[in-house]
Amino acid sequence: MRASLASSIAVACAAALALPVSLAAPAAAAVPAALTALPPAASALPPGPSALPPGPERLPGSTQSLPLVPLRGSVRGFGGGTETGPGSGSGDQGLARRDVRPFSLVGVVWDDPTAALHGTVQVRTRATGGGVWSEWQDVETHNDEHGADPETTEGATRALKGSTAPLWVGDSDGVEIRVRGEGQLPGGLRLELVDPGTDPGAIPDTAPDTAPDTAPDTAPDTAPDTAPDTAPDTAPDTAPDIDTDPEPDTAAARARATAAAAVAAAVAAPAGLSAAEAAVSGVNSQLAPYGAAWIPALSKQATEMAFRRPTKTVNTAPGKTAPAAVAAPPAAAAKPYIGPRPKIITRKGWGADEKLREKGFVYTKSIKAAFVHHSATGNNYTCSQAPSVLRSIYRYHVKSSGWRDFGYNFAVDKCGNIYEGRAGGVAKPVLGAHTLGFNTNSMGIAVLGTFSKSTPPAAVLTAVARLTAWKLGLHGVNPNSTTYLTSGGGNLYKKGTKVKLRTIAGHRDGFATDCPGGRLYNKLATARTTSAKYQGRL
Repeated sequence: MRASLASSIAVACAAALALPVSLAAPAAAAVPAALTALPPAASALPPGPSALPPGPERLPGSTQSLPLVPLRGSVRGFGGGTETGPGSGSGDQGLARRDVRPFSLVGVVWDDPTAALHGTVQVRTRATGGGVWSEWQDVETHNDEHGADPETTEGATRALKGSTAPLWVGDSDGVEIRVRGEGQLPGGLRLELVDPGTDPGAIPDTAPDTAPDTAPDTAPDTAPDTAPDTAPDTAPDTAPDIDTDPEPDTAAARARATAAAAVAAAVAAPAGLSAAEAAVSGVNSQLAPYGAAWIPALSKQATEMAFRRPTKTVNTAPGKTAPAAVAAPPAAAAKPYIGPRPKIITRKGWGADEKLREKGFVYTKSIKAAFVHHSATGNNYTCSQAPSVLRSIYRYHVKSSGWRDFGYNFAVDKCGNIYEGRAGGVAKPVLGAHTLGFNTNSMGIAVLGTFSKSTPPAAVLTAVARLTAWKLGLHGVNPNSTTYLTSGGGNLYKKGTKVKLRTIAGHRDGFATDCPGGRLYNKLATARTTSAKYQGRL
């Protein structure tokens, strides 16, 4: 950014918020600043969040990385009794029972991110202080469908590793693992044991902590929703888009991220926040105060009032002004199809360690679709533990798997609480690493849990509907319709293929995978309809 910043902190913050839009490609796809700002009627709303109060010193998280070795002998036909030495890449591998430092999440990584682990991975753990060992638990081995798109900076980094999905096991201090391959196992297998550290403080739930029954649901799955969108809709499904699906990893995108980081760095960090924390909080500063634990919900009326606010300008240099954003399209301004903004727990609220991720933020051009995932971490968590689950996944993504940040843009727990995911601003088109081949112009929502055989609670579907009604609404997208995205490469669609997708899609729609689990996938039709109702389309 060549223009000098104004001396006012408020002006600098406003300029930072404008950067991802003003440096992006066509103005027609930009999101009005009014959409992300607090409305004039905010004073009539319940008090917003403040920074977390000081409390006991937080203990940081940690990761133990243990190399797997060949196993001699068998346990009822599955290797796993006695270790023989360093792993050779073939045969059964694992680790015998052992005491370790406390951890709560496990996963397995290997050297080559392009290699697949074809086989079975099972672990059992010992609860901290109790001495009771769990039964063998399966770890989801197919995780390559997540991650950054090929040929992007993040997707090409040498830090990347192959990985299983992470599995939440709760507070544990003992572990045993066995891996059986269907052929050659990848080289450099390591067991990752993640300790999430201590919680940052109490965050009020948006729903009661009533964990669903995690027993398998034996009811038959319904057929996937393939029916065309028949709901009447006079508004455009997507905002005008001149440059369709540009490659996000360009010099312009890198300049945009660098400039945003420069503006954030120019603003003095508020007391109690590191520079990295201030940068992450700053891109949400029009929605909540610096250091806020959550972004408050708005009513539909307040959200629509913000939508209709006129465009503002920001002084960037003597005698020059730059638009903070472009006004909404005329049709949208006449009748804004946007859902009420939901409450969103921030990265500060769930305790993200901002020193782990790469600096700066990377953006795509727009948000045309939302991909829904399940985290495949299991359902054995309470909603009060969800922040710990998130910190564990975040650490596993960055420290173990080599990603630049948490992969998903948002997360939802089983009680319907919504969490900010990858850093860069909840109202901005942050480029995620969630749906290999389709991260451009999309967002990823991870529902914490595994829903291949368990039915998601109603609170999950409501949260997905509320979040998409607001976030897709920022970009003029009908959540109960379809759009076209260009594949960046994957196992379903070759790179460059134009693909017609639901605007609320399941991960399996863009990649051959079980994700988000059959029971969650077959509920997405309900989420689409509900989201459209929140927008006022039905």
